[in-house]
Amino acid sequence: MADRAESEPESEPGAESATEDGVIGVGGGGSGGGGGAARGGIGALSMPYQVVAAVALAVVTVLACVHLAMVFLHVAPSNTLTKRHGEAVDDWVYPEFEQNWKLFAPNPLQQNIAVQVRAEVARPDGTRTTTDWIDLSGQDVAQIRGNLLPSHVQQNELRRAWDFYLNSHTDDQRPNGLRGRLSEQYMRRIVMLRLDERALGGTVEKIQLRSATRPVPAPAWSTEKIDTAQSFRTFSWWRITAPDRPGAAAGSSTEGTDAAQARTEAAR
Repeated sequence: MADRAESEPESEPGAESATEDGVIGVGGGGSGGGGGAARGGIGALSMPYQVVAAVALAVVTVLACVHLAMVFLHVAPSNTLTKRHGEAVDDWVYPEFEQNWKLFAPNPLQQNIAVQVRAEVARPDGTRTTTDWIDLSGQDVAQIRGNLLPSHVQQNELRRAWDFYLNSHTDDQRPNGLRGRLSEQYMRRIVMLRLDERALGGTVEKIQLRSATRPVPAPAWSTEKIDTAQSFRTFSWWRITAPDRPGAAAGSSTEGTDAAQARTEAAR
């Protein structure tokens, strides 16, 4: 009988094998068998990139915590911290992160209010003329429509300044202390910035404002009847002085401080 040679079966990749110490091991399949598991995330980066990623993550975390703290102090009731650091909190929050809850108020805004102006212009030949009414709010709306990223100035500057003016004056247009006078200065400067962009043919000596109010019509499904006729409220003429003109306040620290205070008051 022919001797049959006994041959040991070849171990396949991944098969279990016994070592001399009796420990059963698993062979690695393919190249790199027996190596440690591949690292992922930041651990897979080289050391310099790990340092950069860690620093960036720390900066983002700190900024997020500071922002949450500032917004919390802004909406929280008056306390020791807000009294001591209120200006810093307002500088952080306004204008990009302001908190406005009018949308959820019991009586949300139901009117479209446009601010309009006309000016008395002194021409070079010595004559004076009065312009037609210029719709400043309409200019802002035209710049916002079709603009995916409208600026804060286009959306809120004029509207908030007008609210500031109305809320700081009596019904007979008398200012309520310092806030009222600041609101007048702020409105005049905003209007003069807008008029400076127009060729009026002379120097603006006086301006007059008016508001055009039109109620928002009821939705189609509502049975409510709303009169959507436009109404106007005309205010007194204002004489324009040198500090009201564009660029005039840049050289005066006092005027610059007043302008900054007026912007802060209007944003409240």
